[in-house]
Amino acid sequence: MKFFLISSNIANTPYSVYPLGLSMVASSLKNARHTVEQFDFLASGRSLETLAASLKKFAPDIVGISIRNIDNVNLLNEQRYIDAVGEIVAQIRAVSQARIILGGSGFSIMPELILKKVGADYGIMGEGEALIVNFANQAQSGSWPQEKIIRSEPALREKEIPSACYDRAIMKFYLQSGNVASVQTKRGCVHKCVYCSYPLLEGPAIRTRDPQAVVDDIDNLITNYGAKYIFFTDSVFNDPSGDYLKVLREMKNRKISIPWTAFFTPQGLDDAAVALMQETGLKAAEIGADACSDTTLKKLGKSFTFEEINASNALFAKYNIATAHYFMFGCPGETQETVLEGIANIKNLTKTASFIFMGIRILPGTPLEEIAIQEGLIKKGQELLEPVYYIAPGINRQWLEQTLTEAFKGIRNCVFPPDALDSSLAFLHKLGYSGSLWEMLIPGNAKRNRNTPRLVDGAGVPPRAKKQND
Repeated sequence: MKFFLISSNIANTPYSVYPLGLSMVASSLKNARHTVEQFDFLASGRSLETLAASLKKFAPDIVGISIRNIDNVNLLNEQRYIDAVGEIVAQIRAVSQARIILGGSGFSIMPELILKKVGADYGIMGEGEALIVNFANQAQSGSWPQEKIIRSEPALREKEIPSACYDRAIMKFYLQSGNVASVQTKRGCVHKCVYCSYPLLEGPAIRTRDPQAVVDDIDNLITNYGAKYIFFTDSVFNDPSGDYLKVLREMKNRKISIPWTAFFTPQGLDDAAVALMQETGLKAAEIGADACSDTTLKKLGKSFTFEEINASNALFAKYNIATAHYFMFGCPGETQETVLEGIANIKNLTKTASFIFMGIRILPGTPLEEIAIQEGLIKKGQELLEPVYYIAPGINRQWLEQTLTEAFKGIRNCVFPPDALDSSLAFLHKLGYSGSLWEMLIPGNAKRNRNTPRLVDGAGVPPRAKKQND
């Protein structure tokens, strides 16, 4: 079967992120001897005409569309992405008789609503690599599913989770937009944050990839694609079992060091772990603090305190690793007193950048949805495709916005609203700077060299480039 796979993502802030899930599905299809073409809507300049021309040339049997995000979860500057998917589906219908199947993390959050909204034929909810191959094999024999939504429980682990089939043309676009290349080391999340969809999408248990395969991907990205910065896409990089250390040790043993970033929880870190991170190239740690007082941290389902956030921040700073925190105001349990306490806590953090959000996007199936129903903020069964944000009862939205605006006005490393600097970061990426770049907000970090990776043998000499085999 001929598959035309489309990444429909149009978000490019704070930097463009390579469509990793799409390329992992492409890998599974290719391994099953199906023919695959990958297309990135953002890399094409969001051109429906370019999409139509590519479809006509390839003449696919099936078109798969990956949906990464539904919207930008920013109450103060809402951007919605599903309409773009609808336009893509309409263009496919205009030039092709191929069946259309949806997938991706954004789709899996609200599959029935999105399938109905955009008018596709089928959708895969959950882990797509195995299901898409079964779908393709049955379609090849002329058998099509009766159910429109095909569901999967998260099950793949170790070598069952494939390496991505990175597309060279698509990768070139993303490397020109910040030199950031994506790699996944694990799936699943053991944490119980009340607002988060990761446990629903990937399961509540950690399922690791083979560390050697992960580092093979990094080696491939450096050697054959010229990547200068790695983003580990895991929900949380430093898992409680310490499996992340196996990846770092494999990098160290193979003498691979490249600037990288990931999401971290403040818990379970020590000097040895952070020193190993620094040795393998960690430049910027994004810490999932989310709330900024002990009261709201507990209400969000966090198992750490603000003191632990401070301690992890200091530990990274000790090794000259920049940190960023993302804080949400209006959490369950929020009062005017906790808002003021949280503002003071954020201001007291040193050597870090803080991005401040107002309100929390309510997603179906999360504990936050139940909290919002119980508090009368939404109705049971209410459709949530149109964004609805949680702000704790008793907190006036206008007061909260004004208070946050005044509190962080003129503070370089505290950004409110959270997208206030997106255009500036995009401009720096066009100049050739790599990575997240928010570390430049931190006092003392204004001067920054363009990052280059190190992949060296024992004598410190770069090895010869290997032939690409994907």
